Formats: sequence, C-alpha cells, structure tokens
Amino acid sequence: MAKKLVEHTDANMTTRVLVRDIMNSPVITAAPSNSIVDIAMKMKEHNIGSVIIIDNEKPIGIVTDGDVVSKVVASNLEPSSIDAAKVMQPIHTVEAGEGITEAARILRKNNIKRLGVVYKDRLAGIISTSDVIAVTPELVDVVSEKAAMIRGEIGRPASAVSGYCDECGEWSDVLMFSEGTFTCEVCRGS
Repeated sequence: MAKKLVEHTDANMTTRVLVRDIMNSPVITAAPSNSIVDIAMKMKEHNIGSVIIIDNEKPIGIVTDGDVVSKVVASNLEPSSIDAAKVMQPIHTVEAGEGITEAARILRKNNIKRLGVVYKDRLAGIISTSDVIAVTPELVDVVSEKAAMIRGEIGRPASAVSGYCDECGEWSDVLMFSEGTFTCEVCRGS
C-alpha cells in the first residue's frame, strides 16, 4: 500500500514552503542618502513597488511607492531634495529558513505588505503579501469565509471555524468569534 505524501489535515501544511522558496532576489537597494528621485527611478527601472534601504550591508528601512506618494508628492515636496532616510519606514524581516506561515503572521501582525528576507544576518531577498497569497490560495478562502462571517453573510456559527487563533497564532478547529477576534479554546480559557 502506497504511503500518502501529503496529509492535508496537517495544521502546519503551509510551513512546508519556506520563505527562501518564494522570495524575490536580488533585492533592489539604496542608501539612506539617496534622493527620492533616485528611489523612484529604481522602482520604475525594475518595475517594483519598493526599495530596501541598507547601511553597512544591513537593512535599515524600506521606501515604498505609497511612501513616495503620501509623504512627498501629497506634501508637495521636491523629490530631488528629500532623501530616503526622511521617507523610509522601518523594515521588518524574516529568516529565509522560516515557513511562509510565519511570514504571513509577521505581515499581518504589523499590517505591512513587504518583509526583508535575511540569511546569516545579510539581506537575501524580499517577500510580499502577494507572494504568500500566490502559493497559498487556500488562505484566501479561509479569510473570505472569516470576513463573510463577521459581516453576517454566513449563517454558520463562528464556533465552527477552523484557522489560526488571533491571540496565540496556533491552529484550532474550534475558533470562536468574540469582540472582533477569533480565539482558540486555550486562549478563551475553556
């Protein structure tokens, strides 16, 4: 009898895909002293939406196309006179050997769209929410169902939901919705 290669009931199924497997590399980088014009030109040239700012080969921030629009253009500032250090946001990172589930948790927890990927304390790549979604389409179904329940579009009781607990991040087949979050039995103290 042949052995099953994939067990779909495994709560950590998505962690089998590692961040390094789906990261984008090489990363387009700039120095903190580069002007926003330089940053925007790099984004255009490489058809990307962000540039990671590095100092001494360490990632220290990120400038996104949204930052350029909201912090420079909308403020009517001259892009050539503003440097990346004044516009960048802190960069959150994930280790290349982590599973994509961990990357998704970091993205969600920090309400961000991109993570720097590090390997041996060096920037190795970048991963975005769209990269995670591209390899885990089943997560879209879970999130859609959760949103529909919150909106009251699905009559199924919230206690019947399976997914990751909003408190501890662990998988549960018995999540309950209360006060805007889904929590497992352990976190509810049941």
